[in-house]
Amino acid sequence: MGKLVVSKSWQESKLLWHIAFPAILTAVFQFSIGFVTVGFVGHIGAVELAAVAVVENVIEGFAYGVLLGMGSALETLCGQAVGAGQVDMLGVYIQRSWVICGATALVLTPTYLFTAPILRVLRQPGDIADVAGTYTRWVLPQLFAYAANFPLQKFFQAQSRVWVITFISGAGLAVHVVLNYVFVTRLGHGIFGAAIVGNVSWWLIILAQFGYLVSGCFPEAWRGFSALAFKNLAAFVKLSLASAVMLCLELWYYTAVIILVGVLRNAQLQVDVMSICINYQLWTLMIALGFNAAVSVRVSNELGANRPKAAKFSVIIAVLTSGFIGAIFMALFLIWRTELPRFFSEDEEVLREAAKLGYLLAGSIFLNSIQPVLSGVAIGAGWQSLVAFINIGCYYFVGLPLGALFGFKLKLDALGIWVGMSVGTLLQTAILLFISYRTKWEKQAMLAEERIREWGGRNDALPSTTQVALAVDEVDR
Repeated sequence: MGKLVVSKSWQESKLLWHIAFPAILTAVFQFSIGFVTVGFVGHIGAVELAAVAVVENVIEGFAYGVLLGMGSALETLCGQAVGAGQVDMLGVYIQRSWVICGATALVLTPTYLFTAPILRVLRQPGDIADVAGTYTRWVLPQLFAYAANFPLQKFFQAQSRVWVITFISGAGLAVHVVLNYVFVTRLGHGIFGAAIVGNVSWWLIILAQFGYLVSGCFPEAWRGFSALAFKNLAAFVKLSLASAVMLCLELWYYTAVIILVGVLRNAQLQVDVMSICINYQLWTLMIALGFNAAVSVRVSNELGANRPKAAKFSVIIAVLTSGFIGAIFMALFLIWRTELPRFFSEDEEVLREAAKLGYLLAGSIFLNSIQPVLSGVAIGAGWQSLVAFINIGCYYFVGLPLGALFGFKLKLDALGIWVGMSVGTLLQTAILLFISYRTKWEKQAMLAEERIREWGGRNDALPSTTQVALAVDEVDR
């Protein structure tokens, strides 16, 4: 029995790592575009650092969350369609997602055009709001790059075809570093240069990914543009909105934290400190997001193929693996908590305050190695609406109020806000663990079949539900 478990664990680990490792690298490379931008801008000045950090965590974080969420509906549908043997539907699905994400980007455009007044309403310092408002107008093209990027990624991930995307993202990051060094550091074009370089880097990545899509490598999944992309959009929008709400509530949690910090005494210092910590947390979060993508693909594939026990086993292996990696990162951040902030700033006061948050940052990094994996399970199974309500309760009714209480009432400043944020994340993780443990996966397989049929699948290609229904009846008894 023990050998069988070890053998199954090894096989599942290989399947997970086949998707997770390139997905981790892709996420790290693409996130590092913003990471590198903040690093170069941070050496221009403290106001510029705070302004770009606020833009990335508030305005771009808002837009990024919406578009990632809208694109994540594709993760559920494509993964389950692949598992059910209906690869031909993927080309139609990605086009529907482009239509929806493109329209969403247009709706979000005013947030980029009116960043300065928005930040003033949110009580951010005036000098930071002014610089941020100028910067966001220059980086507007990146908004539409996000709208194109997420559907492309979900399309490739569902078929476990991710290495080419990893190489493209790595090359894009390398170009980004070189261009920033030339135009920001050497030629001194400041944040204008940083913004234009970011636009160029992102659109080079999008064009390369689209070239891969139409290159003939996906003869069954991509058969050219089709009018079917505009059919049944309402149902697609419904799942997209549920995905967007679920993921946005997670990403906006960090946005709300930055806004709270901006209202503290000595706001510029506090924003600089918090932005450094959040940037490191988000960087390590990319590892967990790789497993988020992998477990989402594995769960959706297995449910689509009517293998509920395999889906459950994949969840267990993914959580244990990501948690182990999170523990390693936690140890590294505890050891080097005083040195890591130097990448972003040379200000001794900023470095000293950031080091104080090192212990909490390390704990949060471990916690966030598990939570995104559970969110990936939710996406793979199609639980987006349920998790959205959980996120509202844990983050906005528990985490943020506690953060405000500790930060303002108890005068713990950024430390208190981070404690409140961590409590909310801990509660959400515990609830998702409980739900995953109590889930009846046989019923989830039946729901996956219904979802594929509703969104254009062929009945003759779907796995029979007879055995699943009998299994569910047996479990219910």
